[in-house]
Amino acid sequence: MAKVEVTPLRSWQDFFPGSERFCKPDVNDLTRWGNRVVSNLLYYQTNYIAIALVAFIAVGCLNTEGMFAAMALGSAIFLGSVWAAENQDFMGSLKRVNPVVFGIGLTVTSYILLCMLGSIMWFLSAISLPLALILAHASYRLRNMKNKMEYKIEAVGLKRSPMGHLLLALGQQEEKLMKIQNYLEEKLKD
Repeated sequence: MAKVEVTPLRSWQDFFPGSERFCKPDVNDLTRWGNRVVSNLLYYQTNYIAIALVAFIAVGCLNTEGMFAAMALGSAIFLGSVWAAENQDFMGSLKRVNPVVFGIGLTVTSYILLCMLGSIMWFLSAISLPLALILAHASYRLRNMKNKMEYKIEAVGLKRSPMGHLLLALGQQEEKLMKIQNYLEEKLKD
């Protein structure tokens, strides 16, 4: 298996060359649109990470206190849900034995979540804005020859990148990899 390589930061002229290299995706051909998005995600991944960081920081600067509060709350909810899942017996017995304590805890937790709703919305916008920008660019940016080659190299497995691992984990390249693997196996048998 190939080692993980981070792709270089693409130049601004390559990343945003002008209106002639952008085109509305064909929504009737979802396979072609999906290939365009995956190719662009693989080729421009370092640029996309930079855009995501800039957008996240920009939104975070608008409401810094709320962002940190929402991140802390999100972490607490995650850790609390993991703890509750591992201690289901404790939660069930608390609910049966002390329903008042359980009800008060649930009410306090709900109140904190409602008070933090504004901060949570800032945090969600700080996450969704970069994702929307990345998806828009990946959908509208036409592929070039380098882009297509990068996609093929990644699909065959000669090179692995962080975005390639993420797409593989999401199942976006599995069937393409299986087709290529089956083709290579058939050629090796002949």
